[in-house]
Amino acid sequence: MDINNLTIEKIHEGLKQKDFSAVEITKEYLRQIEKSDHEIGAFLFVARDSAMEEAKKIDKRISEKQDLPVLAGVPCAIKDIILVEGQKCTAASKILENYVAPYDATVTKKLREQRAVILGKTNCDEFAMGSSTQTSAFKITKNPCDLERVPGGSSGGSAAAVAADMACYSLGTDTGGSIRQPASFCGIVGLCPTYGAVSRYGVIAHASSLDQVGPMAKTAKDCELVFRAISGKDNLDATSNDLPKINYEMMSLKNLKIGIPKEYFAEGLDPEVEKIIKKTITKAEKAGAEIVDISLPTSEFALACYYIIDPSEISANLARFDGIKYGLSENKGEGLLDVYLNTRGRGFGPEVKRRIMLGTYSLSSGYYDAYYKKAQKVRELIRQDFAKAFEKVDVLFTPVSPFPAFKIGEKMDNPMSMYLADIYTVPLKLAGLPGLSLPVGKIGNLPVGLQIIGKHFEDYKVLKTAELVEQLQ
Repeated sequence: MDINNLTIEKIHEGLKQKDFSAVEITKEYLRQIEKSDHEIGAFLFVARDSAMEEAKKIDKRISEKQDLPVLAGVPCAIKDIILVEGQKCTAASKILENYVAPYDATVTKKLREQRAVILGKTNCDEFAMGSSTQTSAFKITKNPCDLERVPGGSSGGSAAAVAADMACYSLGTDTGGSIRQPASFCGIVGLCPTYGAVSRYGVIAHASSLDQVGPMAKTAKDCELVFRAISGKDNLDATSNDLPKINYEMMSLKNLKIGIPKEYFAEGLDPEVEKIIKKTITKAEKAGAEIVDISLPTSEFALACYYIIDPSEISANLARFDGIKYGLSENKGEGLLDVYLNTRGRGFGPEVKRRIMLGTYSLSSGYYDAYYKKAQKVRELIRQDFAKAFEKVDVLFTPVSPFPAFKIGEKMDNPMSMYLADIYTVPLKLAGLPGLSLPVGKIGNLPVGLQIIGKHFEDYKVLKTAELVEQLQ
């Protein structure tokens, strides 16, 4: 039995039936990390001792015939922008290189309550800014499907860890596409929940009106089990909320109305990607789904809108990293300004500096109305477009990315080219909608993901749709 390939449900059943122990599972995943991660670079920190300690507690629990939550003993990985008490949390940045989390993020706490085994922290783009996991200050993560290519970003380490069998599932964060795009590139399932469905407490802020934690796993069902564990209202996050209790277990593709936005199948989409996505749409139609052509006309402005709002919020959120309170401090110089300039100059990488400068400019006196305020008005139009579309359909099907995983270094000299990787994932983020990436085919050995978009707080409908489409593959 290849333990590393088992789903959450199969690990859970195997533990209950005593086919294997939690210690055996954890050792197997740690062995896989030791074997593969020197080449892939998915992890920034591996918590061997604490993982084994938790696994022993699970085995004791089983021997005493105590209740066993579904995630108990299942090894997972957590993006290094989410706090895990006692472990480093660097956000893949030099400015937080030696920062140790003093408390658990709410999502971490919820996983601990489920008795999950946390294997370690995964690499990401610095402060989650990027689409390739190349802007990390510490290492470049490689795509397990092709080591010459990127795993996507910014949750590239989380995606690569699952794809390379180094974790059963992982947590990532999605601000503009950072769960769905790496899930697509690495051939796994990744859910970006509705904004507010999962608490952001204890997650290092990137853009507060966009950031969302979500699960990454090998199947839609696994994603659902993790999402169920981490979602819900949190008094420590005022933007969080509970999801309505609706049972989608009896749902089928028959009579499901699937919207196909014409703007997502226009110029710039790789013909092979388009072919795979349209083939999947045809399969869904043959299974009984009704396909409806729709239009999202303001989608063409989404990327420009995003790259005003996102940097503006970054500029505000990253002001706290000043060399005074915590993290790196370069206190050489004559005054406080020198401390700020030296600390931020050395601590932040090029992409972070670029976005801080863009955001500061957009928010500056005389430009606020012309840029930030206008972008927020466009954001509302985008939200209205989606609302009109969902009056006609249940879910939307689109590509996740216009192309499969690109080569390492290929787009680093052209930020605009890199930003275009998120052209299909950004619009729904501006509207706060749930979206999921589901692997539906390959170009050679490079995976292609289908994006399934749902209405606000209909995350379980999105997950069930993904499960049904998964069965057609």
